[in-house]
Amino acid sequence: MSYKVAVRALCEFTAKVGDLDLRFTPSPSAQEGITGHRTVVTRRGRGYESEVALAGQFEQLQVRGRADGYNPALNRLEEIKTYRGDLASQPDNHRQLHWAQARVYGWLLCQQRELAEVNLALVYLDVDSDRETLVEARHTAAELEQFFIAQCTLFLRWAQQQMQRQALRNSGLQALAFPHASFRIGQRELAETVYKAVSTGRCLMAQATTGIGKTLGTLFPLLKAMVPQQLDKVLFLTAKTPGRALALEAVQRVMHASPELALRSLELVAREKACEFPGTACHGEACPLAKGFYDRLPAARQAAAQQPVLDQARLREVALAHQVCPYYLGQEMARWVDVLVGDYNYYFDQSALLFGLAQLDQWRVAVLVDEAHNLVERARQMYSVSLDQWQLKALRRDPPAGMANALQRLDRAWNAVHKDQDVPYRATGQLPEAFLKALQRFVSHVQDSMNQQPAGVEGPLLQLFFQASQFLRLCEVFDEHFVFDISKRDGPGRRSLSTLCLRNVVPAPLIGPRMAAARSVTLFSATLSPRHYYADLLGLPADTAWLDVTSPFAAEQLQVRVISSVSTRFQHRQASLAPIVELIAEQYRLQPGNYLAFFSSFDYQQQVARLLAERYPHIVQWSQSPGMDEAQRKGFLERFVEDGQGVGFAVLGGAFGEGVDLPGTRLIGAFVATLGLPQVNPVNEQLKLRMGALFDAGFDYTYLYPGVQKVIQAAGRVIRGTEDRGVVMLIDDRFAEPRVQRMFPGWWAPQYK
Repeated sequence: MSYKVAVRALCEFTAKVGDLDLRFTPSPSAQEGITGHRTVVTRRGRGYESEVALAGQFEQLQVRGRADGYNPALNRLEEIKTYRGDLASQPDNHRQLHWAQARVYGWLLCQQRELAEVNLALVYLDVDSDRETLVEARHTAAELEQFFIAQCTLFLRWAQQQMQRQALRNSGLQALAFPHASFRIGQRELAETVYKAVSTGRCLMAQATTGIGKTLGTLFPLLKAMVPQQLDKVLFLTAKTPGRALALEAVQRVMHASPELALRSLELVAREKACEFPGTACHGEACPLAKGFYDRLPAARQAAAQQPVLDQARLREVALAHQVCPYYLGQEMARWVDVLVGDYNYYFDQSALLFGLAQLDQWRVAVLVDEAHNLVERARQMYSVSLDQWQLKALRRDPPAGMANALQRLDRAWNAVHKDQDVPYRATGQLPEAFLKALQRFVSHVQDSMNQQPAGVEGPLLQLFFQASQFLRLCEVFDEHFVFDISKRDGPGRRSLSTLCLRNVVPAPLIGPRMAAARSVTLFSATLSPRHYYADLLGLPADTAWLDVTSPFAAEQLQVRVISSVSTRFQHRQASLAPIVELIAEQYRLQPGNYLAFFSSFDYQQQVARLLAERYPHIVQWSQSPGMDEAQRKGFLERFVEDGQGVGFAVLGGAFGEGVDLPGTRLIGAFVATLGLPQVNPVNEQLKLRMGALFDAGFDYTYLYPGVQKVIQAAGRVIRGTEDRGVVMLIDDRFAEPRVQRMFPGWWAPQYK
């Protein structure tokens, strides 16, 4: 058995030493890096070879990769790196890693072409000035061979452990049995279809109601497929923390049922949630866990590799025992586990860790997207960014040292963007080129300051710098699937300020390639209808399979009552208050118990709650409030006790509209007094125009489909198990419209009143 490793992965394992140091950042974007490589290559002239495929063997280790370039006339092998800022401030361990990669490539080239020696060169290209810096050294083949052997020997000990564990894992997976005595209704159908999708290399959209065990029903078949499909990783991606907890629970259930299974899993969390020293910069002079990070990493990595389930708590425990950063230990361990559980952004974001590693190390991955109806809006957020001029104004009042002129120049260019705008909001498909040049100069100026005096750039300036950098990166992919908009408002005195936003409308061109790069992607949710809406906006391949899983619930379990005699439109709100209160009170009188009542806004919710309290003070009630923290949300849900009685008021689409599990008599009914349509405002109207132009369905794609999806999610809080019974009242005349009814779950049997 042999173990394949890329040159870069080999060197990152063996040649990284010293401190974790992120000061020589941000590095150029991926597109800038590609462009920079092309720039260098085009300067080299005829005979120059680029992307030279090289491979070699050391005992059980197969080492492979592509060297950036080779000049046969000069016998020079080049490792090309792009950068931004002052090269002199590059940390020594960064340069050491680059030399390690060049030396390994150098030996592979000498071996392949029978060279006695070779010139190695690190070529650093400043992406802002296009200036090259070349650092060159001559090496004999014998020297390079010794270096190659030393690196491979270091790595091989680890690789042998991995091979032994993977052999045990593979035999365990082949014998793996479902961890329960039987499948639930619909769960087997889901599992079999997921297995077929990954076996045929297709993506799958699976609409499956809550209660069938979607998490285990999707994870189990991919574990069974790992060996026959030669999968390197299974990625379980979620929108919210509860989804991660369910995924980890499913992994633990599988492993508990098969104790001999040598499977490894990891939970990835956001940096701010993993950081032990919030507000501290990520370098050895500021953070004790960054000091000597790479020197202590091997022992921490070895200890972490012994843990079958590295959830956030266990990873932190291992990291602190070895005095390394938990967040960056997690990033390292992502390479060495089988199942990764994390947020959507770890695969779909512009700088996604898992997608980057999958491309770099040529992983064969299968991806699960939990509660996939959330991915459209989340993907839009990933590829949108705004800049608020108020931040710039605040910085100008008390400018950091050396920044006054740069801030003034940026402010002047910013004012020119909205100078002739006489309306509060304007959208366009064109980018302001002069402003972008000024923004790039500002970013470069801040970068120079960071390189010269890392501790001098912090707080609001650092925040604006990162936002500006992201703004410029998104400008590289700006097209008809984006809107550039300017929101203008009055500032202090007579001066106007504006917020500039690059707003993604259709994420398909950006995340579609991520879908295609995986062996299979399964998107599953209780609400994925209409399927063309999600397929269009998410860029799913044309051969994506569809499954509407048979529901385990019967129509008699849930009374769905459509109250078409009431309108909840804004202009009818006042007239709707009394009828809604009477509906709630009458249902509560007929069947006392716990109910959730959903409204389109906090104001609407409060008006109904006040009137209910006035007319029926004996009905216990509690309400969602704006900005509730985790403890307050927990307190709200804890009011829903078994056999309790009361009404909880909430906003549709908020924290309690989905992902809330209140089985049995903890919740016996819900009132939904809104169609859930997003607010009509200039931004949504602009989205409607763009959706109309792209898909000829502006209103449906912008308002109707997202709105009704929230309603169905909210209604789904009532029936959580096959023994549950309950009622849902859909209060609005538009619920009786055929186009809305077509989106209702197939097992519903609505009654109209």
